[in-house]
Amino acid sequence: MASGHSVTLLDAYGPAHSRASSGGESRVIRMGYGADELYTRWSASSLERWKTLAERTRQTVFHETGVLWLAGKNDIYTQESQKVLERVGVRHERLSVRDVQARYPQISSEDIEWALWEPGSGILMARRSVQALVQDGIQRGLDYHLAHVVLPVTAARGRLTRVVLHTGEVIAGGTFVFACGAWLPKVFPDVLAGRIFPTRQEIFFFAPPPGDTSFNCDSMPVWLRHDALVYGMPDLENRGVKISVDEHGPPCDPDTVLRVPTAEGIALAREHLSKRFPKLKDAPLSETRVCQYENTSNGDFLIDRHPELEDVWIAGGGSGHGFKHGPAVGDYVKQMVTNASVPEPRFSLTSKATTKTRAVF
Repeated sequence: MASGHSVTLLDAYGPAHSRASSGGESRVIRMGYGADELYTRWSASSLERWKTLAERTRQTVFHETGVLWLAGKNDIYTQESQKVLERVGVRHERLSVRDVQARYPQISSEDIEWALWEPGSGILMARRSVQALVQDGIQRGLDYHLAHVVLPVTAARGRLTRVVLHTGEVIAGGTFVFACGAWLPKVFPDVLAGRIFPTRQEIFFFAPPPGDTSFNCDSMPVWLRHDALVYGMPDLENRGVKISVDEHGPPCDPDTVLRVPTAEGIALAREHLSKRFPKLKDAPLSETRVCQYENTSNGDFLIDRHPELEDVWIAGGGSGHGFKHGPAVGDYVKQMVTNASVPEPRFSLTSKATTKTRAVF
């Protein structure tokens, strides 16, 4: 690979499989993270890398729709986001309610005091991006295997040294990185049970009115209402207008969770949709998806060495916002495993509590 190391990727279900945290069609990429400058910088640098991947693979992996933060009167988070964007040098604009009404008449300005506009942000095509990334990696020297590592992972004398596949094949290595998403607590139950919380999340797509182009990517941006923990996307590639509530759902097991939406979830999505988009009040529900977050106690990533295995690193805790940061996370993991950088304390295992106190959104 480009770093001079040989890399083997073991993937149990295939690139961007349907149950993966990055397996859906689309993900928001935004720069606003409240007062949290680290994630703003990581998101900005990651977006440039996603664009580079698109150029190299000739795949459409990013739609620059812009991101519109709809802010209420006391929306401190969005106010802090604006300050950080200014400090970091990210393009943005503060819009009045009149500005929003003029630009996006399909969006209701009910209970909106102002808006924060990120013109360079938008949507990543998650499934397509992952598949393009794996194929690009293979062409650049990645040794990729569709294979399942037998659990429990066993080791001796403080080093793993090898893993055993379901076929009986043994894969040896100098360093092992486990980036297993919501399955991490199952891989390392003694270390991660109670520190990674998989939750069930529902996503909905509603069909726009026939012949109406006001909800497509050329006419409508990604939008967020932070204090209501709700966000949505335009009608992307004719899949429908996407909407989801970002509040953490109930605990779930990624292997057994029921992946059909609840009546309560549909009703809540319709309530938000009809309030923000009056023309979609009676829109047909065209598609649904149930996925999972893999939350840490506060929303920070978990990227640290295993406390008992010196050749094992754990990378996870995407907490619903991890995908967009993929390139930055990859760079950080590479620096850690090659001892090329100083660890970030907030990503350490010791910083992860067993009580949920969400701080990163």
